[in-house]
Amino acid sequence: MSIGNANSPEEDRPSTGDGPSIGRALQQARIRAGLTVDEVSTTTRVRIPIVHAIEQDDFTRCGGDVYARGHIRTLARAVGLDPAELIEQYDDAHGGRPAPTPAAPMFEAERIRPERQRPNWTAAMVAAIVAVIGFVGFTAFSGDDGAKKRPVAEGAATPQPAPKNTGSVKTLKPSPPASTAPEPSDSALAAAPKDMVTVVMSAMGGESWISAKDHNGRLLFDGMLADGDSKTFTDKESVDLVLGDAGVVKLFVNGKEIKDEFQPGQVERLTYSKDDPRPADAQAG
Repeated sequence: MSIGNANSPEEDRPSTGDGPSIGRALQQARIRAGLTVDEVSTTTRVRIPIVHAIEQDDFTRCGGDVYARGHIRTLARAVGLDPAELIEQYDDAHGGRPAPTPAAPMFEAERIRPERQRPNWTAAMVAAIVAVIGFVGFTAFSGDDGAKKRPVAEGAATPQPAPKNTGSVKTLKPSPPASTAPEPSDSALAAAPKDMVTVVMSAMGGESWISAKDHNGRLLFDGMLADGDSKTFTDKESVDLVLGDAGVVKLFVNGKEIKDEFQPGQVERLTYSKDDPRPADAQAG
């Protein structure tokens, strides 16, 4: 019995429109690039079973449309394809672009069990330096007042009180508190160690689930960053980040603000090193 004319499973897979399906296009591009599924998974951090499922046009393991679109975008960039065309093809087949949804519930399938966090000695050192600078400034400011209030020696003439100023006195009203999340102070950013990468993030206008790891893959933080809150992460080589809603997160890397314009509801995977502020390997989630 001859099997020379039998079709392979890939050839039997239906295509959409005039070109191959999304999974077929990703698989062909990966093969042309000489990459294995394991190598693509390592590069993109998309788990191997999900890569296999997407290449078979099975998006049920992605956890929803938002994550399916994010995985398609990440895999397309890894194998050299234009993500926009594949995302448009996916939206046409699944009822259009989904409305942004809170990222935290959708991440439950991929969240890693938190490890016991160790004391962040670098952050403590930065806080101590800032406190010392503030104390020195306060001491210098109050030194003149202390000199004026020295006790009078016994037998000396009692100093007369200064004449009262009869002019009008303007009362300075305190400025109203800012409505946005506080940014890291210049002194704190300047005091960051130069031989380490320091990442400071603040949530502005909403909350976002975030995950941070050091260069060894050890989990530094996994949880929600509430509106107005800030987190600081340091490592001697690199810090890997996953932002569930990158549109509300403001980033400072090694003392400089990252100006990337992320959209609300956009999932981002980022890696920063001590030589940045540009991301060494920014990948959309």
